[in-house]
Amino acid sequence: MGGSRTCEDGLHSFQHIYGARQQLPCSVIIDGGSGYCKYGWSNFDRPSGRFPTFLAYGNIENPMYNSLMDFFTTIYERLAAKPSLQPVVISTPICHYDETEVATAARRNLRHVTHKVLFSMGVKAICAVDQAVLALIAAKQTSGIVVNIGFQLTSVVPIRHGKIMRNAGVEVIGQGALQLTAHLCELMQQNGISFDNITIVKALKERLCYVAQDYDAELSRNTEATCILNNQGEFKLSHERFMACEIMFQPYLGGLRTMSLQQAVALCIEHCVQITDDVDIPWFNTIVLAGGSSSLPGLGERLKKELRKMLPHQISQNLTVISPTNGAELAWSGAKLLSNVSCFEETWCIKKKEFIKHGQKILDAKACS
Repeated sequence: MGGSRTCEDGLHSFQHIYGARQQLPCSVIIDGGSGYCKYGWSNFDRPSGRFPTFLAYGNIENPMYNSLMDFFTTIYERLAAKPSLQPVVISTPICHYDETEVATAARRNLRHVTHKVLFSMGVKAICAVDQAVLALIAAKQTSGIVVNIGFQLTSVVPIRHGKIMRNAGVEVIGQGALQLTAHLCELMQQNGISFDNITIVKALKERLCYVAQDYDAELSRNTEATCILNNQGEFKLSHERFMACEIMFQPYLGGLRTMSLQQAVALCIEHCVQITDDVDIPWFNTIVLAGGSSSLPGLGERLKKELRKMLPHQISQNLTVISPTNGAELAWSGAKLLSNVSCFEETWCIKKKEFIKHGQKILDAKACS
């Protein structure tokens, strides 16, 4: 790769993201996932638009690959962008870099898409970054544990100095935003609350639901609240508001056979402790919540409370949980920060000549994950 530098060599640490920002030609950002795809310009504060990938393409396991070229074409048309004038940043899921069949296929498809984007569309340069790393960047942290509550899965990802600590272990929980919405749907049906479609339930979850700090005590409180949805009338919820979210901490309440959120995070922390030296002990003390459901009121406080019960005092007393105001756009915000670094194109982007010369090796070398 000649003189190009990678995230791993430490010469371009994430401090550059906060200290070396300057006015640069803007980039196109595409934050795709199994639920929704957000896209826009790096010089905007928020995404310009989004569309549901699970409805458009059906494949909620890995929708960003079979139809990613369709995504690119659609997004560039909507943004009226000229591919040859600016680089593109795309987020990638954590599953890319393990050794499973799905991950191997994902890497192969990403290589294929990179080739198509560079050579068929003529995009100036492409940068693929893990969603968890982008969330950490958005939280202005260089190290920590990212809890990404996705559409169907939740991942707990330890990151040290911008590098995912795969030897510490990435925990994956078999539930996400989809299961929370489905459980709220069941609770509403059980209590005779009628609705026309699942979109209404999702809107009610986002506006009325919260995480109880003490589930049993909350059951004895009056928690009734109302919400008026345009063209749908008024909806009134009570205990459903926090019961729907409780399955994150007590999955069996929703009929799920998976680890609880606090179990997965505690297990990740225990693994991090085993590989940590005395000089860098605090690196895993910061927990960053990401994903749309991470913005649920009370989630950060409850997670911290549960972890204090499970972990030794010398570890739990220093934990900090960062809850985003808009978790659904956290990875997008991280991509915006990254793409505005002065050394962005040189350090993280892949161009035609590099891809021709190095192929998959350049994808691995320039991956911030």
